[in-house]
Amino acid sequence: MDLRADHFSLFGLNPGFRLDLSDLDSRYRDIQAQVHPDRFANASDAERRLSMQWATHANEAYLTLKKPLERAKYMLHLAGHDIQAESNTAMPADFLMEQMEWREAVMEARGGGDHHELERLHNRLWADIKSRYDDLGDLFEQNNHELATDRVRRLMFLEKLLYEIDDALASLEE
Repeated sequence: MDLRADHFSLFGLNPGFRLDLSDLDSRYRDIQAQVHPDRFANASDAERRLSMQWATHANEAYLTLKKPLERAKYMLHLAGHDIQAESNTAMPADFLMEQMEWREAVMEARGGGDHHELERLHNRLWADIKSRYDDLGDLFEQNNHELATDRVRRLMFLEKLLYEIDDALASLEE
């Protein structure tokens, strides 16, 4: 194993957006069983440090590949495409209008304590996000990194909105 290996190689996976997550889970558990620091409790300091580095690398790689947005960002990074999340916040007007409408609906439902409406918004948004991830998978298969970069930036907005809806639901349950 090579600590400089990309996340896909670490788990013996072909690079791609569409992953079998149960296969990823299994491969992660296999690697953790090999490198977990507890297995090296009686080893030398250097071996313990190395096992800790491996375990940390495996954890980071697993968490990155497990989440579709993080996986997409990582794949774009590997392809040499910077999503410019902090410096490029320009979005098409229709997308921004849609975001404003979503946020108003969430604020209204939250303010009114409407748990049912927040769940409906969550389900609608989650279905939209899943559809966008399917489309993103197609873009990666076509090596269309320019358009994939744009779609990832949009998905960052939508994932944040989904988090806000979940936060609103949680606050009503308290």
